[in-house]
Amino acid sequence: MTVLNRVFIKAVNGFITDDYRPVYNASLAFLNGLPVYTANFDSVDPHYLYPPGGTLIIAPIALIDPEKSRWCFILLNAVAILLAWYLLLRLFNYTLKSVAAPALLLAMFMSETVINTLVFTNVNGCILLAEMVFLHLLLRRRDLWAGAVLGFSITVKPTLAPLILIPLARRQWKVLITAIAVPAALNAIAWPLIVDADDFLDRTLPYLMETRDYFNSSIMGNAAYYGLPDWLAWGMRIGVGVLVAISLWLLYRYYREDELFFVTTASGVLLTASFVLLSLGQMYYSMTLFPFLMSVVLRNSVLRNWPAWLAVFGFMSYDKWLSDRWQDVGRNLEYLRITFGWTLLLIVVFCVLGDRYLAARREGRLDRGLDQDWMRAAPDARDSAAAEDAPVAETFDVPPAAPVAPSPAPEPELAKVTPRAGG
Repeated sequence: MTVLNRVFIKAVNGFITDDYRPVYNASLAFLNGLPVYTANFDSVDPHYLYPPGGTLIIAPIALIDPEKSRWCFILLNAVAILLAWYLLLRLFNYTLKSVAAPALLLAMFMSETVINTLVFTNVNGCILLAEMVFLHLLLRRRDLWAGAVLGFSITVKPTLAPLILIPLARRQWKVLITAIAVPAALNAIAWPLIVDADDFLDRTLPYLMETRDYFNSSIMGNAAYYGLPDWLAWGMRIGVGVLVAISLWLLYRYYREDELFFVTTASGVLLTASFVLLSLGQMYYSMTLFPFLMSVVLRNSVLRNWPAWLAVFGFMSYDKWLSDRWQDVGRNLEYLRITFGWTLLLIVVFCVLGDRYLAARREGRLDRGLDQDWMRAAPDARDSAAAEDAPVAETFDVPPAAPVAPSPAPEPELAKVTPRAGG
């Protein structure tokens, strides 16, 4: 019922923020041979920022009238999120019959990132699906296909671009071939078809490199909004960057062979760092962190502590902190909770991995990795696959054996108890 409410009530009702209108107008202009990159960057309204290759991909949405087109786009993203939900369950060896399925579905559709993606009618649902397909293909060593999916996603929106570092760390070099070739080919095809394609380089790309002081939860965005001095903003940026670099090194050095943990945790760190450290970070980008958050079911997850989930509340909760009574405090809480949440999550990862490293070095077991012995033996989602694939023992009525002549026995022994299947 929550899914139906989000898709057919909240999303269709819409909001004053409309990410879809500029996309539809640009697609319509492209189909009619008119200029596409005409946005007024002096306004705070949503702008059209997709590159020519992304315009080519998304242009069919303008083949029908705006209202029906928007409904179809909402439905497309809703279906993409549901498919991503299923792939996320399977990534951690859960099925639709598991208790994790409804819990995860409810959590996703209660989050700000899913609600506002649908209400604002953004493409983030499709980006999440591309991420899940990419992770599945990457773990299965289908390198060329994984790169193609990542490249296709980057062609529309570069949110997942930092993930290219993961196959590099895993020495899956073939991913690079299609991850670069797909966007290059699509942009090459689209460039001569757009009458003002050069304006993407001359006007849109420079704007994307700037830091804007509205609807921007990155460190530099908040620094611009609050008027912080450059030295302070850059100091925070460099400090967080150092924590991220150390966390990624520890993951690479000690967890690279633990494939599922490494891929999901490293992807979360890379994406969160890009939201905080680059020029633009928006709250609903957090949708791409679902695989990282789901890694809490792994025995060695870095998220099994309350500060991690305080951070998640900051950038995932749909709660509003604007207050009529305490306006300044409420406004600051509302505007800063996303940045604080992302930053705290990165600090938590650094602290957990750093503590494990120091403990392992102190105990002289760095050669065996950072996880303690009890952690390696603890159950987690990766064990469920073997349990589900194992044949289930069945109980049959066994006919009594034919009577045989009794033979003398020395002393009666206690009957041995046969353990039940799985006991």
